[in-house]
Amino acid sequence: MKWNTQSETVDVVIIGAGAAGGVLAQELSEAGLQVVVVEAGPLRDPQRDFASDELSMQCLGWQDTRLVDGEHPLAMGHNNSGWGVGGGTQHFTGVFLRFHESDFKTRSIDGVGEDWPIHYKDLEPYYSRIEKEIAVSGPRHFPWGNFRGPYPYPERDPLSPNAYLFQRGCESLGIRSVTAPLAILSAPFEGRPPCINRGFCQQGCMPNAKFSTLIQHIPKAVQAGATVLTDSRVTQIETGPDGRASGVLFMKNGVEYRQKAKLVIVSAYAVETPRLLLNSANSRHPDGLANSSGWVGKALMTHSSHDVYAKFEEEVRLYKGTPVLATTQEFYESDRSRGFARGYSLHAHGTRPLAFAQGIVKTGEFPIWGAPLREAMLDYNYYGRATLVGEVLPQEHNCVTLSREKDAFGLPRAKVSFSFGENDTNLIEHAVSNMKSILQAAGGTPEFVVPDTAHLMGGCRMGSDPSRSVTNSFGQTHDIPNLFVCDASLFVTSSGVNPTNTVMALAARTADYIVSEII
Repeated sequence: MKWNTQSETVDVVIIGAGAAGGVLAQELSEAGLQVVVVEAGPLRDPQRDFASDELSMQCLGWQDTRLVDGEHPLAMGHNNSGWGVGGGTQHFTGVFLRFHESDFKTRSIDGVGEDWPIHYKDLEPYYSRIEKEIAVSGPRHFPWGNFRGPYPYPERDPLSPNAYLFQRGCESLGIRSVTAPLAILSAPFEGRPPCINRGFCQQGCMPNAKFSTLIQHIPKAVQAGATVLTDSRVTQIETGPDGRASGVLFMKNGVEYRQKAKLVIVSAYAVETPRLLLNSANSRHPDGLANSSGWVGKALMTHSSHDVYAKFEEEVRLYKGTPVLATTQEFYESDRSRGFARGYSLHAHGTRPLAFAQGIVKTGEFPIWGAPLREAMLDYNYYGRATLVGEVLPQEHNCVTLSREKDAFGLPRAKVSFSFGENDTNLIEHAVSNMKSILQAAGGTPEFVVPDTAHLMGGCRMGSDPSRSVTNSFGQTHDIPNLFVCDASLFVTSSGVNPTNTVMALAARTADYIVSEII
């Protein structure tokens, strides 16, 4: 499709080309709809634009300033956002896990959080579809949750030294562990090679062994007729006299353009999605679009992601291999005897030298610097690492709001406020203790506990009650029927697993709904 902005009204405009936006673009364009994707960041060529360099590839994270607040202010950037076509899938670790049934019904089952308006069974066919589409590798038997395997492609082999240590520690403690399901090829697929264990997954995969919507869904969408506009920042979603969405305004190379559309989908992720809805306020929607409930921006969640580093007598070399190659979900479901509700996953998680240094300087009551930091870095090759993906309960006061400070486009910057609750901190304490025990059982001496967070979710949660949610279960906003939200901001609870699989499954489900019921 030839792009003709200002005058032509297309069927769908999608804001953001990340995990959800990529799936939507392919599904809707292949269904014969006119699709325009507007992406704030650039289009990259993995072979030309990715580099085996930690520092330079920080550019894969969102670049604009975000203000933070709360008792536990979040570190923003590369660890929880993406920038450019592919979004966060350019630099995620590739861990590809499903939610459990209990994740959708935490209020009914455990008396905490909120229930989703859907069940596991509603996403099950979409999980299977996405995993097959991108050839997820994983164990023949996965011992937790509803899906027990097998995965479309066999599990990765061999593992990294850190993963083998993690499994050894788990086995000695009677904790089950498996090779992690990954959106990283274990055999050739659609002209892409299998992983060769370069280990630069979080810096962008140059050989294209790791999935991203940059190399998978967006090219297929373009082949089907979609137009992708890069380096184009959407500044406002417009509405017509009837109150329905009519298109978007965006800036490209200092010039403002308008793209009219019959349907608008916001897939800009958990900070920029509510920020854009709030910044699109008008006389008819004075509190922001889709915000009659007042819940736009509220109940933002992250995952607690604390790391434990232990020193071993033998070399571990955390840079070797895919970062996450072993995992356990033995502590995933609620056990009230632990003193908290819900649970978590633990991963064996490699890291590169710069990230190691940036992490350990945050450990303990006082920062490590000077001679102790240099000494620790000299022993980098002898450290093993385990990482937490811990469920954080939704709280209304954790939110995205608009600040008084303006960005380069004259729009109020996002202010992200976050504080852990008591349940969250109790969960973290339990998980850190278990990570220490696993590494000790493997022969290591725990030395550093690094507080951290990863992934962002919530802020435009789905629900059946329009007074306490922003969208229905398909991401269709309660207030404006032709305005959709489709990304991790839809999440009602955070679960204890990496969110990408669920984000993409929701996008596939929303695409089916739009094709069959809306357009």
